[in-house]
Amino acid sequence: MLELENVDVYYGAIHALHGLTLSVGEGEIVTLIGGNGAGKSTTLRTISGIVRAKRGRLRFMGRDIADVAPDRIVRLGISQAPEGRRVFADLTVLENLELGAYARRDRGKVQGDLGRVFELFPRLKERLRQKAGTLSGGEQQMLAIGRALMARPKLLLLDEPSLGLAPFLVREIFSIITEVRSQGTTILLVEQNARRALAIADRGYVIETGRIVLADAASELLSSELVRKAYLGE
Repeated sequence: MLELENVDVYYGAIHALHGLTLSVGEGEIVTLIGGNGAGKSTTLRTISGIVRAKRGRLRFMGRDIADVAPDRIVRLGISQAPEGRRVFADLTVLENLELGAYARRDRGKVQGDLGRVFELFPRLKERLRQKAGTLSGGEQQMLAIGRALMARPKLLLLDEPSLGLAPFLVREIFSIITEVRSQGTTILLVEQNARRALAIADRGYVIETGRIVLADAASELLSSELVRKAYLGE
């Protein structure tokens, strides 16, 4: 479904991604793990078209998306729940979710997808008219994922969905991620909680200073000495 091949990204003179190559197959959960500043979020921003690659190839569903505008990338079937949630604090839960469907042309199906989001996140339905800025951190994360799902993506990009959440909410969020995949959405997951991410993923990549240093089945990465020492605290 998604292929990045030898992608180089710069922020000014800073070389952020070095020949990065990865792929995501239809129906998979693929996770990208690494430390702060490793290039995880830059990878997602490059896929979304927010950051442009200087070199390399990006393909989605067989189509070159390296120079496609971000709004067009959403229409092609990629949406993102960004790090830090970034909900529209002064808008209601409903207004945030409706904005997630802004680029869609099949307006008649939006209400049905609202229902799907409320099945996944019943708390959002309870807070429909509440301003997003008054929600708890966990509720805002649910809203960020729900807003991304309202674009009806083929590929969902999740950037640090467990960041700052209490352990019981982390369990809930990861359970929902698994459910979203079971409903037919492919997922590329960026996550510092490597153990949780690898537990639900099919495959994983380890990124360090903008380079992929390890790629394997998630079960194999869980037993990797490098991963266990660097990311599992063992």
